[in-house]
Amino acid sequence: MANLIVDQDLCTRCGICSIVCPMGIVSPADESTLPVVKDTVAGMCIQCGHCEVSCPSQALLLNVRMDEKTPLMAGAGTISPEDLGGYLKKRRSVRHFTKDPVPKDTIVEVLDIARYAASGGNGQPVEWIVVHDPERVKLIAGLTIAWMKTLVNSSHPMSGYVPRLIGAWEGGDDVICRGAPHLLVAHIPAGNLIASVDAIIALTHFDVAAPAFGVGTCWGGFVSMAAASYEPIQKELGIPAGRNSAYAMMFGYPQYKIYGIPSRKPLEIKWQ
Repeated sequence: MANLIVDQDLCTRCGICSIVCPMGIVSPADESTLPVVKDTVAGMCIQCGHCEVSCPSQALLLNVRMDEKTPLMAGAGTISPEDLGGYLKKRRSVRHFTKDPVPKDTIVEVLDIARYAASGGNGQPVEWIVVHDPERVKLIAGLTIAWMKTLVNSSHPMSGYVPRLIGAWEGGDDVICRGAPHLLVAHIPAGNLIASVDAIIALTHFDVAAPAFGVGTCWGGFVSMAAASYEPIQKELGIPAGRNSAYAMMFGYPQYKIYGIPSRKPLEIKWQ
């Protein structure tokens, strides 16, 4: 059960912790009391940490994973709009990778950033499978092709599209995983109605953070569709019982550099 630890020497009784609590369970301080989460509502805490990190005097500590409390370094998180815009606009879906493996330590660093992605009710339902062995990535690509073969002459929306992909694969072109050395799969609890969105948010964090480490990514739509229903892929990935594959992403070191920013459709906004 979560609760607050308050340093009475640092607390200024400003009331910000009570205001920012999304569950409204932090009772504000007054002249004689410190802010507190009463036992009767402590079970409602979603452990988001807003109270802790919004305290100007850093007087609060949420008694959940206290060893993870990290003060912001000077200048941390500050980036100009121009730099941020350039970084995000430069991001590309990589479809040509080198054979150099991304070290596991680097992958862990990027995933640790994705660990802080927003999730409904701070449920943090997303867990990860990293297929690090390039040969296993090829195997999963092949299983995806096997799934596509089951769609030929069926009523599936991709029925007319898959023969071209199957032909390309059989001709030696990896149109599924694009020769990526690694594959990342997010999986979520079965029956959780919002966890699929949480997974996309977390994968987007990985997608955005990866280029800062020199790593390129590409959303694995074909693998994701196959993993949703094709048991051989589910078994090969080792999706735990009671959980479902949410989406997949290929990644590795890009073979080619980016020298510009491409055009996009005009911005469409409707103000109300």
